[in-house]
Amino acid sequence: MIELDFPAVLAHWPALLKGAAYTLALTAVATVLGLALGIACGWARAWGPKTLAAAAATYVELIRNTPFIVQLFFIFFGLPSLGVKLTPEIASVLAMVINLGGYAAEIVRAGIEGTPRGQIEAARSLALNEFQVFTRVVLPPALARVWPAMTSQIVIVMLGSAVCGQIAAQELSYQANLIQSRNFRAFEAFIVAAGMYLVLSIAARQALHWAGRRWFFSR
Repeated sequence: MIELDFPAVLAHWPALLKGAAYTLALTAVATVLGLALGIACGWARAWGPKTLAAAAATYVELIRNTPFIVQLFFIFFGLPSLGVKLTPEIASVLAMVINLGGYAAEIVRAGIEGTPRGQIEAARSLALNEFQVFTRVVLPPALARVWPAMTSQIVIVMLGSAVCGQIAAQELSYQANLIQSRNFRAFEAFIVAAGMYLVLSIAARQALHWAGRRWFFSR
């Protein structure tokens, strides 16, 4: 009969909390920068010139059709061959930003293309320039329409950050693996890690829903 020893894992709670905080920090930075990149690419695909739209489409297809871990390894292990050496932290953030940006671009584009043409023409008739039309009239309601899908994608990216432990980024899965390597309680360590990821996912989803109501849905 298997005897579970969770106290042996929970005794390392400072490391687990450090890993959870690290995961949240990676996700927060990646969310801000990834959303900005996604909005820019979404605009390029929906409203931009053909050459820019083609470049954005190529980027989106490349990211959406390759595994995240391959993108991460290319950045961390591949770029040094070109003379670009990155720390595990920067490589992790960069990979997460690029990955989220590729998926967010399509989500944002769907929201932009759902904007009624009459609404856009009405804004132009009020002498708003194209930047004002996009940022004040098109983008806020577009984000409101797609925010649930965006929230899910951000949570997926947060959970995907678990593979960043493969390059020694000290996030939650890295800490769980380090703990089990010391006390050989892999089953308990990863059960605890799974529970913490569940809590982080629920908390992140609720925070993002609140942010959506605060910034988009109330408009």
